[in-house]
Amino acid sequence: MSREQISAIAHADHPIKSPLADESVSRLLERGLPRGDERVLDLGCGTAEWLLRALETRPQLHAEGVDVSEVALAQARQAAGTRGVDERLVLHQQAAADFVSARPFDLVISVGAAHAFGGLLPTLAAARGHLAPGGRVLIGESFWDRAPSPEAVEMFGELADLASTVDQVVADGWTPVHAHVSTRGELDAYEWACWGSLAAWALDHPDDPAAAQALETATAARSEWLHVYRDSFGFLCLVLRRTSD
Repeated sequence: MSREQISAIAHADHPIKSPLADESVSRLLERGLPRGDERVLDLGCGTAEWLLRALETRPQLHAEGVDVSEVALAQARQAAGTRGVDERLVLHQQAAADFVSARPFDLVISVGAAHAFGGLLPTLAAARGHLAPGGRVLIGESFWDRAPSPEAVEMFGELADLASTVDQVVADGWTPVHAHVSTRGELDAYEWACWGSLAAWALDHPDDPAAAQALETATAARSEWLHVYRDSFGFLCLVLRRTSD
């Protein structure tokens, strides 16, 4: 079973692949899309769930998503057709860092995809290049909520704390106009959903050759979360505007 297949099963009950409740996603989109007729770009869109939710509730919206995963984009196209928004969604299979568009966007989204650009500030630099005057960026980034263990740092790298993360963004020429820090409930719900869905799939398909791998993966991931990073990991979403256009 590939990583993409594992991810698809793990996120079956949590299609937003970040520790955010549906209400939090809706509020972030409201702050990022104040008019409702914007052009939206998601860099590292995966299955494009952010775009699908924005399109469903805003009939004048047009969106584009970029991702390297053929499997995720195929799922996004199918979902867009089922949800009746496919005519307003364009998907590009390529590296997000290489994407070029002739027209700018009113909102650029990149949540949990900073690895595609090499970190938070390079992600913001890429977003800046796609942004129309007065536009907004919706970005999601991990941070250390408490001092991490060496094992947690080995897993996630040298993350900053919350205040330092925001300071970096402001120093880079951005002004936060809205933000959401994932609650303990959101963080826990995400992890339980992912590894519970994967474990349930394994138990429901005992004759599948991948069942043992899926159950082993779910068990290991749940253990890492509970023992290594649950008490220190945090997640922040920021809606940003350029301090000076």
